Amino acid sequence: MIDNFALAVSHGLIALTVWLLLRRPDLDREAAATANDPAPATPERPGRRPRA
Repeated sequence: MIDNFALAVSHGLIALTVWLLLRRPDLDREAAATANDPAPATPERPGRRPRA
C-alpha cells in the first residue's frame, strides 16, 4: 500500500507541474534574438541592485 501511495503522489506532482508549465503564457511567444530587439543576457530580478 505504501508503494502505491508513493507512486500516486510522485506521479501526481509531476502531472501538476507539467499542467502548470503548459498554462504559462510565455510558451506561446517565440522571442527571436535580433539586432533590432536585443534581450538582456540575464533577466533582472526584482529588488536586486545592478553591479557597478
